[in-house]
Amino acid sequence: MAELRTFSNRSAAFAAGMRSAWFSVFFLVLGGTYIGLGALAHDFGFTIWWLTASTIVVWAAPAQVILISTLGTGAAFLEIAVAVSLSAVRLFPMVVALLPLVRPAMKTRGDYALVTHFTSVSMWVESFRLLPGITPEFRLAFCYGLSVGYMATAVVFGLIGFYLAAGLPPLLAATLLFLTPMSFLTSTARNCREMIDVLAFIFGIVLGPLFAWYQVGLDLLWTGVIGGGLAYGIHRLREALT
Repeated sequence: MAELRTFSNRSAAFAAGMRSAWFSVFFLVLGGTYIGLGALAHDFGFTIWWLTASTIVVWAAPAQVILISTLGTGAAFLEIAVAVSLSAVRLFPMVVALLPLVRPAMKTRGDYALVTHFTSVSMWVESFRLLPGITPEFRLAFCYGLSVGYMATAVVFGLIGFYLAAGLPPLLAATLLFLTPMSFLTSTARNCREMIDVLAFIFGIVLGPLFAWYQVGLDLLWTGVIGGGLAYGIHRLREALT
């Protein structure tokens, strides 16, 4: 068994988490995504301070896209709140899956709140890759460092995109926003190790485009429920037969 990585104190673990964020592929992915998002905020007439605050408070690029586009088109506040909340629900299973890795170092309820807020696709993927190799008592601080590193990256590149908006073609801005789902797709494929993971991935790849093509309401939700349910059912059947 490989020796677990340890640190002299929690501050060192936090700093190591930030370095890991800035030297990972998600640094580039977030940079491109938030250049596009910054340009989108500029085009809808939002201020730079509003963009920065929404990045820190919402901390989910898809939810920010929904927030900016719906506010910019004058949608009702209740509709906006529901849409953003439904978008954020996708992160709940990630928080539940992450907690067993960091719980040994959690001392207060505030830690639970911070982990919940800081959990994003990029942080979640990198946490599952890196945290098992770190001493349990330093995992939480390292996780916080990852999150702050990614959040700082998003804020800085959002500002860059905001000021580049005048010269950024709409198609390029849309392409940059597409980097996040594509990076999550490839990272998920790389991390599929169990049969249930592979099946859920395959069912999601097949069902998602089908539901979108036929304009099924809540297509992403139904993709997860049906695809995940089928994968779990096949997994349990396979275990029963073996």
